[in-house]
Amino acid sequence: MARRRRRDEPVDDLSVGELIDGPTETLTPEILAAAISAPATRARVELSGMPAAGPLYRRALLGAVPGLGGRRRDEVSAVELAVSGVTVDPERLADYDRVCGFRLADRLPATFPHVMGFPLTLRLITAPEFPIPLTGVVHIGNRITVHRPVSVTDRLDFTTWAENLRPHDRGRQVDVVLVGSVDGEEVWRGVSTYLGRQRTPDGGERRDRGERPVPPAATARWRVTPRVGTDYARVSGDHNPIHTSRLGARLLGFPRPIAHGMWSKARCLAALENRLPEAYTVDVSFKLPVPLPSTVAFSAAPTPTGWTFALHSPHPHLLGQVKGRAPY
Repeated sequence: MARRRRRDEPVDDLSVGELIDGPTETLTPEILAAAISAPATRARVELSGMPAAGPLYRRALLGAVPGLGGRRRDEVSAVELAVSGVTVDPERLADYDRVCGFRLADRLPATFPHVMGFPLTLRLITAPEFPIPLTGVVHIGNRITVHRPVSVTDRLDFTTWAENLRPHDRGRQVDVVLVGSVDGEEVWRGVSTYLGRQRTPDGGERRDRGERPVPPAATARWRVTPRVGTDYARVSGDHNPIHTSRLGARLLGFPRPIAHGMWSKARCLAALENRLPEAYTVDVSFKLPVPLPSTVAFSAAPTPTGWTFALHSPHPHLLGQVKGRAPY
């Protein structure tokens, strides 16, 4: 007998939970050997300023129209995009802090450079030569390394490129790297792993994943309201309709809007804010999406090198870890 779909599952027959159960974060020698491309050198393209996100989203939607998008390449482009001298908007930073739960401070949260450089990565992802179309992409992992605290007075130079295009049992995945530097010194690095879904000839048979592990004890419970979608879109500049529109979410396979994964990561880091070192790496895997509205449980536990944390309800939405590093 076919299993009935839960209300919070995607409409598509390939659920997000199934998509991310494949090899997403661990790059074994076998996976690296099978990577489709790994250019040794990249051509650098300097932009005069951050691109506007609106036209890039319109380009992505146009590329989704059959016959207009063209065939995607089977390799990542050997190019990197760069923008210099990006300043921090203090009002935007304060608004971001409020939306994500951080204290108001002159130091940037670890996730804030991600939204500062997001238009640059969006320009990379929406280029015709990018191997995965934006309209079909799933953000499945994000790793941020803070080499030293970044201040509101710092001027950041951003560089972004794609690498490690590799197979996944539900399609293909690729890493998009964004680096922030100050006066020639790398101070921040983010790596986002994206999955492009592709149907397999056998229809993508479901796998028996067994029973879900028992969720950890909750440290706190948060009510996630629909405003989280629109508020985060406003402060981040990421206006993907899957987070802000019921119709947009349905068109992309979800019964209602879902919280942005980077909001979930930021909210977890805000809960650990007083316990974070000066320099650290925070790595998360995005599991099932957080539907809006919903109530989620946050859990955190110390480790010898930092923290592990999770967001669940009770099935996992996000799993993460913080590891301290020696600052530069």
